[in-house]
Amino acid sequence: MDDDESIRAIDRAVDLGVTFFDTADVYGTGHSERVLGRALRDRRDAVVIATKFGYTYDEARKEITGTDTSAAYVRRACEASLARLGTDYIDLYQLHVGDTGTAAAEDVFAELESLVDKGMIRSYGWSTDDEERARMLAGRHGAAAVQFAINVLSDVPGLVEVSEEAGLAGLARSPLAMGLLTGKFTAESRLPADDVRGSGHSWVTYFRDGRPDQDALDRLAAVREILTSEGRTLAQGALAWILARGEAMIPIPGFKSVAQAEENAGALDRGPLTPAQMGEIDALLAR
Repeated sequence: MDDDESIRAIDRAVDLGVTFFDTADVYGTGHSERVLGRALRDRRDAVVIATKFGYTYDEARKEITGTDTSAAYVRRACEASLARLGTDYIDLYQLHVGDTGTAAAEDVFAELESLVDKGMIRSYGWSTDDEERARMLAGRHGAAAVQFAINVLSDVPGLVEVSEEAGLAGLARSPLAMGLLTGKFTAESRLPADDVRGSGHSWVTYFRDGRPDQDALDRLAAVREILTSEGRTLAQGALAWILARGEAMIPIPGFKSVAQAEENAGALDRGPLTPAQMGEIDALLAR
């Protein structure tokens, strides 16, 4: 990665109206938070910074080593993230371990509420794809968001409904389906093993052994015309679908360059898809 290009991209995104940035302490084993902190240090009051905790890691070896959701660790992780981000508060602090047990989660929430009261964080949430776990956030002091995987090819109406009923923001993880929805890949595309999409990890979706999933490509082809309507790029159409999915849905697409940041931000100019377009997509995808 080119840190200087990343910082230029973040700066350009803010210029174009992007105000929400999501990262995690484990991304780059601390490096992502440092870069984000450098980029936003002079614009801190203009943005919302979200980060996550719960995975332990070896920063020198760039390796994930396990998980820790104990109250003592939550406090230490928060203090470390604050230092790396170069800020005295985190807007949204999220439990990153999606399958944390409910009893353990209760203890985590109690500690997070304490961090809210101390002013170290302004709110908290959970990155989880489980509806019952997401529902645990409802009505809690300081709870503000649930993050889950959702995109035009993989809708999760249950989680959208839970977030809406609980009055939580829904943070759309993987809104571009690990890059598949950018339109850069075909059935002939091959990704190297050092690309996470070619790593063979069980949690990698939309790609198998570095190859785009053919079923996903076929379903994308079925809705491409709608997504690229009104001059949108394919990626902008995919983000417009998220924006139309609910008033409190926030897509969090990744980017590595100024050009990608500009393309993502361009989705804001044209706004969400229309209800008619959303219905047509559902019909084409038989859901």
